[in-house]
Amino acid sequence: MARLFDNPMVLVILLVVLLLLFGAPKLPGIARSLGQSMRIFKSEVTELKGVDPE
Repeated sequence: MARLFDNPMVLVILLVVLLLLFGAPKLPGIARSLGQSMRIFKSEVTELKGVDPE
């Protein structure tokens, strides 16, 4: 099974599509929001791993 991001051209096309869909001014806000969501998700997963089931 081929991996989606093995070819760098796929990433370029994906970035162009995102730019066309959302426009350049909105992309930094979307990226910031995505980064915050990933940090929250990571902290929750870390917290759950640290809790011992009884």
